[in-house]
Amino acid sequence: MKTDLPKVLCTANGKPLVRYVIESLREAGVGKIVAVVGYRSELVRSELADVGRIEFAEQKERLGTGHAVMMCRDALAGYRGPVVVVAGDSPMLQATSIQALLKEFQAGKCACVLGTLIHDNPEGLGRIVRDGKGNFTGIVEQKDATDEQRQISEVNMSTYVFDAAHMLQGLDQLSTNNNQREYYITDLPAIMLKQGLDVRALPVLKPVEALSVNTVDHLRAVELELQKLQGNR
Repeated sequence: MKTDLPKVLCTANGKPLVRYVIESLREAGVGKIVAVVGYRSELVRSELADVGRIEFAEQKERLGTGHAVMMCRDALAGYRGPVVVVAGDSPMLQATSIQALLKEFQAGKCACVLGTLIHDNPEGLGRIVRDGKGNFTGIVEQKDATDEQRQISEVNMSTYVFDAAHMLQGLDQLSTNNNQREYYITDLPAIMLKQGLDVRALPVLKPVEALSVNTVDHLRAVELELQKLQGNR
């Protein structure tokens, strides 16, 4: 990214990426927000100091996405209900998509609903695997996928709604038995399925929501899309 700033503080059209994510969550009706911070956390805290109903959870060691969610345990203590888990570097996240996931969660009384995307070019992304009846059975990463699975166009976009109690219980079963020795949140839906819980994958995300930011080129692409959206309003 050619900067020593935390990635979520890189700006697109004059606004830090994480601000776009928070705005979409608020528009979707999410009340309390817990921001997991790590690298140069004081800068993120300062940037978001004016945001109401927000708490911060410190991730002192970067041990994966599942580990980041583990850091929210204290903030979620005693809470019962849906927990939306999204990435702070996904500024194209749409409030309507979050609302659709929450609606499915409430209607089905699910343990987890994943927001998925039908992608024209799924290369490098985790594929959504379903059984013959169309039920979600798991996420398979590109490197682990068979030739047949790599033809799947439905992909995971790290956008989830979890039942708080089931999520906190499931986090205890995450393992670092992988090449990166990290805890992956992507393992949690499969753990819930093995417990006999209702886990669903809903392909409601829009193509524009596939734009997350990992490079300067990604940032430019996001800026162009934001300008298009603003121009259409």
